[in-house]
Amino acid sequence: MIQGSCLCGNVKYSITGQPGAIVHCHCQTCRKAHGAAFSSVSAVLDENFHLLSDGGLKSFESSPGKRRFFCPECGTQIYAKRDNTPHIILRLGSLDDDPEVAEEKYIWVSQKAPWYNINNNLPEYDEFE
Repeated sequence: MIQGSCLCGNVKYSITGQPGAIVHCHCQTCRKAHGAAFSSVSAVLDENFHLLSDGGLKSFESSPGKRRFFCPECGTQIYAKRDNTPHIILRLGSLDDDPEVAEEKYIWVSQKAPWYNINNNLPEYDEFE
C-alpha cells in the first residue's frame, strides 16, 4: 500500500494496486496550478484510491470536465478527475511513499516554460499523447 498526504496533514490517502507510469505535464494549466515548471502525475484506478481523511477537500474545474482536488487549508493538490474516466490523475508531489513506477514521458511540451530545459532521454510530446 502507498500512502500520501497534503502539506498540513489534513488530507490523507492510500493507494492499493499499481499506479500507472509517471508522466510530466508541461501544460500551462498544470504550471499555474502547481507554481512549477511541470506537474508529475500518475493514473490510479478509482477503486484503488482511498481517502482516509478528506480534510474538507475542495475542487476547481480547471477545464471543461476536469476538476482538480486540493486541501483548502494548505493548498496541496492531491488529484484531478476527468468526467467519465475510470481513474484519477494523482499529483505525485503529495506522495509520502515511493510508488515504484518509472517515468514514461513529457507531455504538452509545446507549452513548456521557456526557462526550463528538459535534460534526459524520455520521449517528449507537444500535446497529450
